[in-house]
Amino acid sequence: MAEKKSKLAEIKTKPTAASVAEFIGGIEDEIKRKDSFILLEMMKKASGEEPVLWGNSIIGFGNKRYKSERSGREVDWFLIGFSPRKANLSLYISVAIEEHADALKILGKHKTGGGCLYINRLDDVDLNVLMGMINTALSKKQIL
Repeated sequence: MAEKKSKLAEIKTKPTAASVAEFIGGIEDEIKRKDSFILLEMMKKASGEEPVLWGNSIIGFGNKRYKSERSGREVDWFLIGFSPRKANLSLYISVAIEEHADALKILGKHKTGGGCLYINRLDDVDLNVLMGMINTALSKKQIL
């Protein structure tokens, strides 16, 4: 059987030239703003990459082309990232969050869904465990 030819998919959320520091600085909730600056430094240190604002609310580090095994479509996306949403901090550290099952047991208060890790505030989790999860995620990905 012939291999499906891959197509680069056009996605709505794209990298922008907007200032990440200004975006975070504009977060009204003081705790969420402080936590976002901490996450920014954690992910920057772990990835060795500069942060980029994707769309209007996601901060991403690095770049990776992901390919859907089912459809064969490809999409450029960041390696790791986060978004300071109103309800929580959404962390994008893995396509399959289940690969962090052992760490999640000891992380602290969190939720998962759709490949994301949701944390209300960083005080709710063990930052060393979170940093380990970030490093594990990066070790399984390659930068373009």
